[in-house]
Amino acid sequence: MTFDLLVKNANLPDDRTGIDIAVSGGKIVAVEAGISAEAGRVIDAGGKLVTAPFIDIHFHMDATLSLGTPRLNRSGTLLEGIQLWGELKPLLTKEAVIERALRYCDLAVSQGLLAVRSHVDVCDDRLVGVEALLEVKDLVKDYLDLQLVAFPQDGFYRSPTAAKNLIRSLDMGVDVVGGIPHFERTMEDGRLSVKALCEIAAERGLMVDLHCDETDDPMSRHIESLAYETQRLGLKGRVAGSHLTSMHSMDNYYASKLLPLIAEAEIHCVPNPLANIVLQGRHDTYPKRRGMMRVPELMALGVNVAFGQDSCMDPWYSFGSADMLEVAHMAVHTGHMTSRDAVKSCFRAITENPAKTFGLEGYGIAVGCNADLVLLEARDTIEAVRMKANRLAVIRRGKVIAETAPRTATLSLQGRPATIEPWRYAPVEAGAN
Repeated sequence: MTFDLLVKNANLPDDRTGIDIAVSGGKIVAVEAGISAEAGRVIDAGGKLVTAPFIDIHFHMDATLSLGTPRLNRSGTLLEGIQLWGELKPLLTKEAVIERALRYCDLAVSQGLLAVRSHVDVCDDRLVGVEALLEVKDLVKDYLDLQLVAFPQDGFYRSPTAAKNLIRSLDMGVDVVGGIPHFERTMEDGRLSVKALCEIAAERGLMVDLHCDETDDPMSRHIESLAYETQRLGLKGRVAGSHLTSMHSMDNYYASKLLPLIAEAEIHCVPNPLANIVLQGRHDTYPKRRGMMRVPELMALGVNVAFGQDSCMDPWYSFGSADMLEVAHMAVHTGHMTSRDAVKSCFRAITENPAKTFGLEGYGIAVGCNADLVLLEARDTIEAVRMKANRLAVIRRGKVIAETAPRTATLSLQGRPATIEPWRYAPVEAGAN
Protein backbone atom coordinates (compact mmCIF):
# COMPACT_ATOMS: atom_id res chain seq x y z
CA MET A 1 0.00 0.00 0.00
CA THR A 2 1.16 3.54 -0.79
CA PHE A 3 -0.08 6.57 1.14
CA ASP A 4 -0.09 10.21 0.09
CA LEU A 5 1.45 11.24 3.42
CA LEU A 6 2.85 9.39 6.41
CA VAL A 7 3.64 11.16 9.68
CA LYS A 8 5.92 8.98 11.80
CA ASN A 9 6.67 8.84 15.54
CA ALA A 10 4.18 11.47 16.68
CA ASN A 11 2.95 12.28 20.16
CA LEU A 12 -0.80 12.97 20.25
CA PRO A 13 -2.86 15.31 22.45
CA ASP A 14 -4.41 12.32 24.24
CA ASP A 15 -0.88 11.43 25.51
CA ARG A 16 -0.27 8.53 23.14
CA THR A 17 3.32 8.45 21.95
CA GLY A 18 5.18 6.87 19.03
CA ILE A 19 2.13 6.98 16.76
CA ASP A 20 2.11 7.01 12.95
CA ILE A 21 -0.61 8.79 10.95
CA ALA A 22 -1.31 7.66 7.39
CA VAL A 23 -3.18 9.83 4.89
CA SER A 24 -4.82 9.09 1.54
CA GLY A 25 -7.22 11.23 -0.48
CA GLY A 26 -7.16 14.02 2.09
CA LYS A 27 -8.40 11.71 4.87
CA ILE A 28 -6.71 9.97 7.79
CA VAL A 29 -6.75 6.24 7.01
CA ALA A 30 -4.66 4.84 9.87
CA VAL A 31 -3.54 5.98 13.33
CA GLU A 32 -1.31 3.40 14.98
CA ALA A 33 2.26 2.56 15.86
CA GLY A 34 4.67 1.01 13.40
CA ILE A 35 3.01 1.65 10.04
CA SER A 36 5.33 0.32 7.37
CA ALA A 37 4.44 1.51 3.87
CA GLU A 38 5.54 3.78 1.07
CA ALA A 39 4.24 7.35 0.97
CA GLY A 40 4.47 10.33 -1.34
CA ARG A 41 5.89 12.26 1.58
CA VAL A 42 7.11 11.08 4.97
CA ILE A 43 7.41 13.46 7.92
CA ASP A 44 9.32 12.26 10.97
CA ALA A 45 7.73 13.99 13.96
CA GLY A 46 10.63 12.80 16.10
CA GLY A 47 8.63 12.48 19.30
CA LYS A 48 7.00 15.88 18.92
CA LEU A 49 3.31 16.74 19.23
CA VAL A 50 0.93 16.42 16.29
CA THR A 51 -2.50 17.96 16.84
CA ALA A 52 -5.61 18.76 14.88
CA PRO A 53 -5.59 22.44 13.81
CA PHE A 54 -6.23 25.38 16.07
CA ILE A 55 -9.64 27.06 15.91
CA ASP A 56 -10.48 30.68 16.76
CA ILE A 57 -14.14 30.68 17.70
CA HIS A 58 -14.44 34.46 18.25
CA PHE A 59 -12.84 37.01 15.94
CA HIS A 60 -13.55 40.24 14.05
CA MET A 61 -12.05 39.83 10.60
CA ASP A 62 -13.75 42.92 9.16
CA ALA A 63 -11.55 45.06 11.44
CA THR A 64 -8.36 43.02 11.58
CA LEU A 65 -5.01 44.64 10.68
CA SER A 66 -6.68 48.08 10.52
CA LEU A 67 -4.65 49.45 13.45
CA GLY A 68 -3.70 53.05 12.71
CA THR A 69 -6.58 53.75 10.32
CA PRO A 70 -7.78 56.47 10.57
CA ARG A 71 -5.81 56.87 13.82
CA LEU A 72 -4.45 54.89 16.73
CA ASN A 73 -6.37 54.00 19.89
CA ARG A 74 -4.25 56.17 22.20
CA SER A 75 -5.93 55.17 25.47
CA GLY A 76 -6.20 51.47 24.66
CA THR A 77 -9.71 51.40 26.11
CA LEU A 78 -12.86 49.67 24.88
CA LEU A 79 -14.75 52.96 24.66
CA GLU A 80 -12.13 54.61 22.45
CA GLY A 81 -12.04 51.43 20.36
CA ILE A 82 -15.80 51.68 19.80
CA GLN A 83 -15.44 55.37 18.90
CA LEU A 84 -12.58 54.60 16.52
CA TRP A 85 -14.54 51.82 14.78
CA GLY A 86 -17.33 54.35 14.26
CA GLU A 87 -14.83 56.62 12.52
CA LEU A 88 -13.36 53.83 10.43
CA LYS A 89 -16.59 52.20 9.30
CA PRO A 90 -17.66 54.90 6.79
CA LEU A 91 -14.19 54.71 5.22
CA LEU A 92 -14.29 50.95 4.60
CA THR A 93 -14.17 49.64 1.08
CA LYS A 94 -14.86 46.10 0.01
CA GLU A 95 -11.41 45.85 -1.57
CA ALA A 96 -9.62 47.01 1.59
CA VAL A 97 -11.52 44.60 3.83
CA ILE A 98 -10.76 41.70 1.47
CA GLU A 99 -7.08 42.59 1.25
CA ARG A 100 -6.66 42.80 5.04
CA ALA A 101 -8.67 39.62 5.64
CA LEU A 102 -6.63 37.63 3.15
CA ARG A 103 -3.38 38.87 4.71
CA TYR A 104 -4.69 37.79 8.09
CA CYS A 105 -5.65 34.36 6.76
CA ASP A 106 -2.08 33.96 5.48
CA LEU A 107 -0.82 34.64 9.00
CA ALA A 108 -3.41 32.30 10.51
CA VAL A 109 -2.39 29.41 8.26
CA SER A 110 1.26 29.88 9.23
CA GLN A 111 0.18 29.50 12.87
CA GLY A 112 -1.79 26.31 12.28
CA LEU A 113 -5.08 28.17 12.67
CA LEU A 114 -7.35 26.65 10.03
CA ALA A 115 -10.87 27.55 11.23
CA VAL A 116 -12.17 30.95 12.29
CA ARG A 117 -15.61 32.17 13.37
CA SER A 118 -15.75 35.89 12.60
CA HIS A 119 -18.38 38.38 13.65
CA VAL A 120 -19.09 40.95 10.95
CA ASP A 121 -20.74 44.29 11.69
CA VAL A 122 -24.14 44.67 9.97
CA CYS A 123 -24.89 48.20 11.19
CA ASP A 124 -23.41 49.77 8.06
CA ASP A 125 -26.28 49.93 5.58
CA ARG A 126 -23.84 49.27 2.74
CA LEU A 127 -22.99 45.86 4.27
CA VAL A 128 -19.47 46.29 2.93
CA GLY A 129 -17.98 43.95 5.54
CA VAL A 130 -20.58 41.27 4.86
CA GLU A 131 -20.01 41.33 1.10
CA ALA A 132 -16.23 41.33 1.56
CA LEU A 133 -16.06 38.47 4.05
CA LEU A 134 -18.50 36.30 2.09
CA GLU A 135 -16.09 36.67 -0.83
CA VAL A 136 -13.11 35.91 1.42
CA LYS A 137 -14.89 32.83 2.75
CA ASP A 138 -15.05 31.47 -0.78
CA LEU A 139 -11.48 32.48 -1.62
CA VAL A 140 -9.94 30.69 1.39
CA LYS A 141 -12.23 27.64 1.54
CA ASP A 142 -9.53 25.25 0.31
CA TYR A 143 -7.25 26.04 3.23
CA LEU A 144 -9.30 27.71 5.98
CA ASP A 145 -12.87 27.27 7.24
CA LEU A 146 -14.45 30.69 7.78
CA GLN A 147 -17.80 30.94 9.55
CA LEU A 148 -19.54 34.33 9.71
CA VAL A 149 -21.79 35.81 12.40
CA ALA A 150 -24.22 38.64 11.58
CA PHE A 151 -23.30 41.07 14.35
CA PRO A 152 -25.42 44.20 14.99
CA GLN A 153 -22.49 45.89 16.71
CA ASP A 154 -24.36 49.11 17.55
CA GLY A 155 -27.31 47.21 19.02
CA PHE A 156 -30.15 45.23 17.43
CA TYR A 157 -32.68 47.80 18.67
CA ARG A 158 -30.34 50.72 19.37
CA SER A 159 -29.22 50.99 15.74
CA PRO A 160 -32.24 52.00 13.60
CA THR A 161 -31.48 49.70 10.65
CA ALA A 162 -29.73 46.83 12.43
CA ALA A 163 -32.69 44.46 12.49
CA LYS A 164 -33.31 44.87 8.76
CA ASN A 165 -29.60 44.56 7.97
CA LEU A 166 -29.22 41.42 10.06
CA ILE A 167 -31.95 39.71 8.05
CA ARG A 168 -30.38 40.95 4.79
CA SER A 169 -27.04 39.48 5.89
CA LEU A 170 -28.54 36.11 6.71
CA ASP A 171 -30.29 36.09 3.33
CA MET A 172 -26.91 36.76 1.70
CA GLY A 173 -25.45 33.63 3.30
CA VAL A 174 -24.07 34.61 6.71
CA ASP A 175 -24.04 31.52 8.91
CA VAL A 176 -24.80 32.53 12.51
CA VAL A 177 -27.10 35.00 14.33
CA GLY A 178 -25.22 37.49 16.53
CA GLY A 179 -26.14 40.24 18.97
CA ILE A 180 -24.97 42.48 21.81
CA PRO A 181 -27.76 42.76 24.40
CA HIS A 182 -25.76 44.69 27.02
CA PHE A 183 -25.23 47.51 24.49
CA GLU A 184 -28.96 48.19 24.08
CA ARG A 185 -30.39 51.32 25.73
CA THR A 186 -32.05 49.46 28.60
CA MET A 187 -31.83 46.09 30.28
CA GLU A 188 -35.33 45.37 28.98
CA ASP A 189 -34.32 46.11 25.40
CA GLY A 190 -31.37 43.78 25.93
CA ARG A 191 -33.67 41.00 27.12
CA LEU A 192 -36.01 41.54 24.19
CA SER A 193 -33.10 41.47 21.74
CA VAL A 194 -32.01 38.07 23.09
CA LYS A 195 -35.56 36.80 22.61
CA ALA A 196 -35.86 38.17 19.07
CA LEU A 197 -32.45 36.98 17.91
CA CYS A 198 -32.97 33.47 19.24
CA GLU A 199 -36.37 33.32 17.54
CA ILE A 200 -34.78 34.32 14.22
CA ALA A 201 -32.21 31.55 14.62
CA ALA A 202 -34.84 28.97 15.57
CA GLU A 203 -36.99 29.89 12.58
CA ARG A 204 -34.06 29.60 10.18
CA GLY A 205 -32.36 26.60 11.79
CA LEU A 206 -29.21 28.60 12.54
CA MET A 207 -26.74 28.84 15.39
CA VAL A 208 -26.56 31.79 17.80
CA ASP A 209 -23.46 33.57 19.13
CA LEU A 210 -24.09 36.68 21.23
CA HIS A 211 -21.60 39.14 22.67
CA CYS A 212 -23.11 38.88 26.11
CA ASP A 213 -22.46 40.90 29.27
CA GLU A 214 -19.09 42.26 28.12
CA THR A 215 -19.01 44.63 31.07
CA ASP A 216 -17.82 44.88 34.66
CA ASP A 217 -21.41 45.46 35.81
CA PRO A 218 -22.44 42.43 37.91
CA MET A 219 -26.09 43.24 37.20
CA SER A 220 -25.66 42.64 33.48
CA ARG A 221 -27.27 39.22 33.37
CA HIS A 222 -28.35 38.67 29.79
CA ILE A 223 -26.70 35.24 29.85
CA GLU A 224 -29.59 34.17 32.09
CA SER A 225 -32.05 35.26 29.37
CA LEU A 226 -29.95 33.48 26.76
CA ALA A 227 -30.07 30.25 28.76
CA TYR A 228 -33.84 30.59 29.10
CA GLU A 229 -34.46 31.28 25.40
CA THR A 230 -32.17 28.42 24.43
CA GLN A 231 -34.32 26.03 26.45
CA ARG A 232 -37.63 27.56 25.34
CA LEU A 233 -36.82 27.37 21.65
CA GLY A 234 -35.06 24.01 21.61
CA LEU A 235 -31.68 25.48 20.67
CA LYS A 236 -29.54 23.35 22.99
CA GLY A 237 -26.03 22.89 21.66
CA ARG A 238 -26.47 25.63 19.01
CA VAL A 239 -25.94 28.70 21.19
CA ALA A 240 -22.74 30.43 22.33
CA GLY A 241 -22.36 33.18 24.91
CA SER A 242 -19.22 35.16 24.18
CA HIS A 243 -17.22 37.26 26.65
CA LEU A 244 -19.55 36.94 29.70
CA THR A 245 -17.12 39.18 31.59
CA SER A 246 -19.74 40.38 34.09
CA MET A 247 -19.52 36.88 35.55
CA HIS A 248 -16.19 37.90 37.09
CA SER A 249 -17.98 40.59 39.11
CA MET A 250 -21.08 38.62 40.14
CA ASP A 251 -21.47 37.50 43.73
CA ASN A 252 -20.93 33.81 44.39
CA TYR A 253 -24.53 33.16 45.43
CA TYR A 254 -25.95 34.32 42.09
CA ALA A 255 -23.17 32.55 40.17
CA SER A 256 -24.05 29.31 41.96
CA LYS A 257 -27.52 29.60 40.36
CA LEU A 258 -26.35 30.84 36.95
CA LEU A 259 -23.64 28.34 36.10
CA PRO A 260 -25.92 25.27 36.37
CA LEU A 261 -28.47 27.05 34.14
CA ILE A 262 -25.77 27.51 31.50
CA ALA A 263 -24.83 23.83 31.77
CA GLU A 264 -28.46 22.72 31.59
CA ALA A 265 -29.02 24.77 28.42
CA GLU A 266 -25.83 23.32 26.87
CA ILE A 267 -24.57 26.80 26.01
CA HIS A 268 -21.03 27.08 24.63
CA CYS A 269 -19.07 29.67 26.60
CA VAL A 270 -16.43 31.74 24.79
CA PRO A 271 -13.93 33.75 26.84
CA ASN A 272 -11.44 35.95 25.00
CA PRO A 273 -8.51 36.04 27.42
CA LEU A 274 -6.25 38.51 25.60
CA ALA A 275 -8.85 41.22 25.05
CA ASN A 276 -10.95 40.61 28.16
CA ILE A 277 -8.16 41.20 30.65
CA VAL A 278 -7.01 44.47 29.07
CA LEU A 279 -10.41 45.97 28.25
CA GLN A 280 -12.20 45.12 31.50
CA GLY A 281 -11.48 46.54 34.94
CA ARG A 282 -10.59 49.96 33.50
CA HIS A 283 -12.62 51.81 36.15
CA ASP A 284 -11.02 49.88 39.01
CA THR A 285 -8.27 51.26 41.22
CA TYR A 286 -7.05 48.29 43.30
CA PRO A 287 -7.73 45.44 43.39
CA LYS A 288 -8.30 45.29 39.62
CA ARG A 289 -10.68 42.72 38.18
CA ARG A 290 -9.43 40.41 35.43
CA GLY A 291 -12.76 40.47 33.59
CA MET A 292 -12.73 36.76 32.75
CA MET A 293 -15.70 34.46 33.07
CA ARG A 294 -15.41 31.62 35.60
CA VAL A 295 -13.60 29.20 33.32
CA PRO A 296 -12.55 26.45 35.79
CA GLU A 297 -15.99 26.37 37.40
CA LEU A 298 -17.77 26.16 34.04
CA MET A 299 -15.46 23.37 32.88
CA ALA A 300 -16.09 21.48 36.12
CA LEU A 301 -19.81 21.52 35.31
CA GLY A 302 -19.18 20.04 31.86
CA VAL A 303 -19.79 23.28 29.96
CA ASN A 304 -17.99 23.44 26.61
CA VAL A 305 -15.58 26.35 27.03
CA ALA A 306 -13.79 27.49 23.88
CA PHE A 307 -11.29 30.35 23.78
CA GLY A 308 -11.32 33.12 21.19
CA GLN A 309 -8.69 35.62 20.14
CA ASP A 310 -11.28 38.38 19.51
CA SER A 311 -9.02 40.91 17.81
CA CYS A 312 -5.68 41.33 16.07
CA MET A 313 -4.23 44.79 15.50
CA ASP A 314 -7.57 46.58 15.28
CA PRO A 315 -9.28 49.52 17.05
CA TRP A 316 -9.84 47.52 20.25
CA TYR A 317 -6.63 45.51 20.60
CA SER A 318 -3.26 46.62 19.24
CA PHE A 319 -1.58 43.26 19.80
CA GLY A 320 -2.40 39.78 18.48
CA SER A 321 -0.63 37.40 16.12
CA ALA A 322 -3.17 34.73 15.12
CA ASP A 323 -1.52 32.52 17.76
CA MET A 324 -4.10 30.48 19.67
CA LEU A 325 -1.36 29.09 21.90
CA GLU A 326 -0.81 32.65 23.10
CA VAL A 327 -4.53 32.76 23.94
CA ALA A 328 -4.33 29.51 25.91
CA HIS A 329 -1.13 30.68 27.63
CA MET A 330 -2.91 33.81 28.85
CA ALA A 331 -5.94 31.82 30.00
CA VAL A 332 -3.71 29.56 32.10
CA HIS A 333 -2.44 32.60 33.95
CA THR A 334 -5.65 34.58 34.36
CA GLY A 335 -7.64 31.55 35.48
CA HIS A 336 -5.01 30.18 37.89
CA MET A 337 -5.16 27.03 35.76
CA THR A 338 -1.63 25.79 36.29
CA SER A 339 -2.35 22.19 37.32
CA ARG A 340 -1.34 19.75 34.61
CA ASP A 341 -4.93 18.74 33.94
CA ALA A 342 -6.00 22.39 33.79
CA VAL A 343 -3.30 23.28 31.24
CA LYS A 344 -4.41 20.34 29.11
CA SER A 345 -8.00 21.62 29.31
CA CYS A 346 -6.81 25.01 28.03
CA PHE A 347 -5.22 23.29 25.02
CA ARG A 348 -8.54 21.54 24.34
CA ALA A 349 -10.20 24.99 24.53
CA ILE A 350 -8.33 26.04 21.36
CA THR A 351 -8.79 22.74 19.50
CA GLU A 352 -11.52 20.20 20.12
CA ASN A 353 -13.83 22.43 22.20
CA PRO A 354 -14.22 25.18 19.56
CA ALA A 355 -14.62 22.46 16.93
CA LYS A 356 -17.83 21.51 18.77
CA THR A 357 -19.00 25.12 18.94
CA PHE A 358 -18.20 25.64 15.25
CA GLY A 359 -19.96 22.40 14.26
CA LEU A 360 -16.84 21.45 12.33
CA GLU A 361 -17.18 18.10 10.59
CA GLY A 362 -14.31 15.65 10.14
CA TYR A 363 -12.19 17.25 12.86
CA GLY A 364 -9.70 15.26 14.92
CA ILE A 365 -7.00 12.63 14.68
CA ALA A 366 -8.86 9.42 13.97
CA VAL A 367 -9.56 7.20 10.99
CA GLY A 368 -12.02 8.96 8.68
CA CYS A 369 -11.21 12.48 9.86
CA ASN A 370 -9.91 15.14 7.51
CA ALA A 371 -6.12 15.07 7.26
CA ASP A 372 -5.74 18.52 8.84
CA LEU A 373 -2.75 18.40 11.19
CA VAL A 374 -0.18 20.62 12.86
CA LEU A 375 3.29 19.44 13.90
CA LEU A 376 4.43 21.45 16.92
CA GLU A 377 7.94 21.87 18.27
CA ALA A 378 6.94 20.54 21.67
CA ARG A 379 6.63 17.17 23.35
CA ASP A 380 3.02 17.44 24.61
CA THR A 381 0.13 19.87 25.00
CA ILE A 382 1.44 21.32 28.26
CA GLU A 383 4.79 22.11 26.68
CA ALA A 384 3.03 23.51 23.60
CA VAL A 385 1.19 26.03 25.80
CA ARG A 386 4.27 26.84 27.87
CA MET A 387 6.49 27.40 24.83
CA LYS A 388 3.83 28.78 22.45
CA ALA A 389 5.55 26.24 20.26
CA ASN A 390 6.67 26.66 16.67
CA ARG A 391 4.43 25.20 14.00
CA LEU A 392 6.95 23.09 12.13
CA ALA A 393 4.41 21.88 9.58
CA VAL A 394 0.77 22.76 8.87
CA ILE A 395 -1.16 20.18 6.86
CA ARG A 396 -4.50 20.68 5.12
CA ARG A 397 -6.25 17.68 3.59
CA GLY A 398 -2.95 15.81 3.54
CA LYS A 399 -0.87 18.55 1.90
CA VAL A 400 1.76 20.61 3.70
CA ILE A 401 0.70 24.25 3.27
CA ALA A 402 3.06 25.98 5.72
CA GLU A 403 6.39 25.18 7.34
CA THR A 404 8.52 26.94 9.96
CA ALA A 405 12.16 26.24 10.72
CA PRO A 406 12.97 24.71 14.10
CA ARG A 407 13.93 27.15 16.82
CA THR A 408 17.64 26.74 17.47
CA ALA A 409 19.95 29.18 19.22
CA THR A 410 23.70 29.34 18.63
CA LEU A 411 25.79 30.03 21.71
CA SER A 412 29.31 31.42 22.07
CA LEU A 413 30.00 30.42 25.66
CA GLN A 414 33.20 28.75 26.73
CA GLY A 415 32.61 25.22 27.92
CA ARG A 416 28.92 25.27 27.05
CA PRO A 417 27.02 23.67 24.11
CA ALA A 418 27.36 25.28 20.70
CA THR A 419 23.58 25.14 20.12
CA ILE A 420 20.42 24.66 22.14
CA GLU A 421 16.88 23.62 21.19
CA PRO A 422 14.40 25.11 23.68
CA TRP A 423 11.83 22.34 23.19
CA ARG A 424 14.26 19.87 24.74
CA TYR A 425 14.00 21.69 28.08
CA ALA A 426 10.74 19.87 28.84
CA PRO A 427 10.69 18.43 32.36
CA VAL A 428 11.05 14.71 32.87
CA GLU A 429 9.00 13.24 35.70
CA ALA A 430 11.03 11.20 38.17
CA GLY A 431 10.69 7.51 37.40
CA ALA A 432 9.36 8.08 33.88
CA ASN A 433 10.88 6.22 30.95
